[in-house]
Amino acid sequence: MAPGVIYWFRQDLRLHDQPALQQAVKYALDHQVWLLPIYIADADHDSQTAWDFVRVGPRRQAWTAMAVQGLAEQLEHLDSQLLTFKGQPVEILTGLCHSLQQPLLVCEDIRAPYEVLQVQTLQERGVQVQTIWQSTLMAPETLPFAPEEVPDTFTRFRQILEKNHVKPVPPLPPVCQMPPLPPASVLAACLCHPQIWSDVSATLSPPQDPRTAFPMASPEFQGTEQAALAHVNAYCHRGLPSTYKITRNELMGVDYSTKWSPWLATGALSARQAWSAIARFEKTQGANESTYWICFELLWRDHFRWLHCKHGGQLYRSQGLTDLPAPAHHPRAFQKWCQGETGQPFIDAAMRELALTGYLSNRMRQNVASYLIHDLQCDWRAGAAWFESQLIDFDVYSNQGNWLYLAGRGTDPRGSRRFNTAKQAGDYDPEGAYQQLWLGFDC
Repeated sequence: MAPGVIYWFRQDLRLHDQPALQQAVKYALDHQVWLLPIYIADADHDSQTAWDFVRVGPRRQAWTAMAVQGLAEQLEHLDSQLLTFKGQPVEILTGLCHSLQQPLLVCEDIRAPYEVLQVQTLQERGVQVQTIWQSTLMAPETLPFAPEEVPDTFTRFRQILEKNHVKPVPPLPPVCQMPPLPPASVLAACLCHPQIWSDVSATLSPPQDPRTAFPMASPEFQGTEQAALAHVNAYCHRGLPSTYKITRNELMGVDYSTKWSPWLATGALSARQAWSAIARFEKTQGANESTYWICFELLWRDHFRWLHCKHGGQLYRSQGLTDLPAPAHHPRAFQKWCQGETGQPFIDAAMRELALTGYLSNRMRQNVASYLIHDLQCDWRAGAAWFESQLIDFDVYSNQGNWLYLAGRGTDPRGSRRFNTAKQAGDYDPEGAYQQLWLGFDC
């Protein structure tokens, strides 16, 4: 039996705009070999962080499980099958590749240190791995600079792209044909693997707080690719892109922002698909500052990714890209922050929303991060880890970049960002409605 192809889904749980999967499919069809799609729920996500809480909390795990289940159903419609495992990805993939006569392993390229190490270890063990970069709006070869030479500041990055008229290419159409699966006997052996994850649906039912701004238990907010595309279409159909910049700093409700980020985080929605939706909206409904601002923030997302290509593991040091001393930390203050018990109502309301829903507005993310770093004098890495555990839309690139930015340890030459909590509360919650919603009393 000629070796086939394993496609390892990572943070790209979709069939639309899938360059990596499309290349794997083409290779398998051209060489007339099988293709086995797999997903691995990483056992390290259940491990304890250095700050003594689980690395990935139940809401984020449930959100990802929704995307996995939706992807599995789509692949079934194409006469394929998604094999799901739970364990150490490197160990599972090494074993599978050995038992399947060393197939080609294809996956998306992720430049965060943990994910880079996974691929390096697989290669050291003799696994033939092909990684394909696909999570940005622009492909590396379309940039007017090498990814490793990206400007450190976002403003300069954006200006160069706009000066050179660099635009994303249109998203690829969905994969509509899958190569055959491995022979039945081989597939049966894989399904008997001791770490097969046969009951994905058991992870799908976290309790939903009725106050949430992202009701993931509702049909319209399921974690699947189909729900993602439907939500993007509905957001545009209702004309909401035209008012985005006006509402984006609000704190309550479903419509104050696009709410695309949870699907972008799992890859159930591609950034190019989101950009394309706004481009179509502008052609029919007109462009304005709000539609520009949505694309502006998608570019921010890209910039954080290219910075990982340039700086890599340096972004994860305690001092970041600076020569500052290691930050102080106060475990008891940090615990109170996590629990929403700091005594500062504006901050506590946000931290309770985060813990109860797995979601938080961008405005409040900045406020609570600033408060932890500058008011409580705690280690920014602890806050970044708490966001990783709690946020259903956790994105490793953006999370690291934003925390470094607020701590003054990233690429911004202007230093750290400290928010005046009282002023922020007066500006964005003048009547105390947000605080009353989450704390249950008038502030």
